[in-house]
Amino acid sequence: MNPSCFTKNKNSHEQNQHASSIRPVKNNFVRMKQKEIFSVLFLVLLTAGVISAQTSSGDLTLSLKEAQEYAIVNNKMVISAKMDVEASRMALWETISNALPQINASGSFTDNLKLMTTLLPGDFFGRPGEKVPVTFGSQFNSGASVSASLLLFNAPLYIGIETTKLAQKLSSESLAKSELDTRESVSSAYFLILVSEKSLQILDGNIANLNETLKSTKVMFSAGMAEATDVDQMVSNVTMVENSRSSMQRTIELNYNLLRFQLGVAADTKIILSETLESLTSQINIEALLSQEFDQKQNVNYRIIENQEQMSALAVKSQKASVLPTLSGFYNYATNGMGDKAADLRWFPNSMAGFQVSIPIFASGQRYSSIRKAQINLEKTRTTKAMVSDQLLLQEKQLRYNLVNANLNYKSQKDNIDVAKRVYASMENKFRQGMASSLDLTQANSLYLQAENNYVSALMNLLQTKLALDKLLNNM
Repeated sequence: MNPSCFTKNKNSHEQNQHASSIRPVKNNFVRMKQKEIFSVLFLVLLTAGVISAQTSSGDLTLSLKEAQEYAIVNNKMVISAKMDVEASRMALWETISNALPQINASGSFTDNLKLMTTLLPGDFFGRPGEKVPVTFGSQFNSGASVSASLLLFNAPLYIGIETTKLAQKLSSESLAKSELDTRESVSSAYFLILVSEKSLQILDGNIANLNETLKSTKVMFSAGMAEATDVDQMVSNVTMVENSRSSMQRTIELNYNLLRFQLGVAADTKIILSETLESLTSQINIEALLSQEFDQKQNVNYRIIENQEQMSALAVKSQKASVLPTLSGFYNYATNGMGDKAADLRWFPNSMAGFQVSIPIFASGQRYSSIRKAQINLEKTRTTKAMVSDQLLLQEKQLRYNLVNANLNYKSQKDNIDVAKRVYASMENKFRQGMASSLDLTQANSLYLQAENNYVSALMNLLQTKLALDKLLNNM
């Protein structure tokens, strides 16, 4: 496990301060008393706020369900998926706006500091054979215009609107998948912590037993009933289990960090799990879970690939629609002002309206290639959909089979603990009576610890297998 950085998300406590205005009075003594009372009240409120902040440690006490719901709100992956949904909603309106009327306005004002001069034949002015310089235009020019346009027919655009709606739906499905994956990840981290803490409890109990045995061995050695190697062996056993305990403590902290990352809380946030392994295993109903029917069409992965298939089909329609003409209408109104004085311009309005049509005729095979490419992508998506369907059905059977085996293994390992515990107790009794060696006791203790580890592993496997089937059946 390698948790990444954590984003701080501390619970803050706000203090509301209410200040009431004190009406001034003529009596200075009364005014001083009012100020003193106000100061005392302010200090009381301030002190209460500080005490409240100090007593709140910011700890999180969470059940499994509460941890899942907390992560749905604060997990960074889920937050990002929610932003994608909002962005897709804006993209839909962006596409729709292309089919709505567009209105634009513009204006200009020009001061011709030096008017342009050109030469004209003198015949126009009764001076044949000469070139007469003539200045055209006015010093000031101004103009304003308003134009409106409306796309009357554009088949690819209308199909694009439907595609954008599907994209919005697809982003919602992706959000549902992110939430489902987050619930699974939180559950896994929750289970890992409980299992690790259970293993730590087993190691603590084993260390206590070994220390008692070590004391007895030292007493037996002092009485000449045990050898020095027996004491050394017991010391080695205690050291080995204590090292395992230190390693387990580090593992527990890593698991808590993993849970903090999934919850989206700060790295120093203390988390308290309110559920136990016993309470979680008592909620498992294998028969009910195995009898639940599986509808693959309700699975989020199937819904996503189904939406992708519909988008691919619309892509084919869009490419085919590109050979259709595009029709738009427009209207423009403008007015131009001219004169040699800015305050005295002569205005001349003009306007026009019309239609514009664009008809694609020949594209050198480009449109055919685009259509064929879109059709190939549609066929590919349908193949992927069939593959996902087969995988889901296979996964359902495998998970049901795994759950049955995990439950049987859990029960078997639970019974093995009692056997290994009785064997260890018997061997410990024989060792204290001098009827067994320290090596025999060490082997019995190793078998007992192995049985405990096997039980914990079987329990974790049962929880994880049930979690996988719950996710497939949308029980989360």
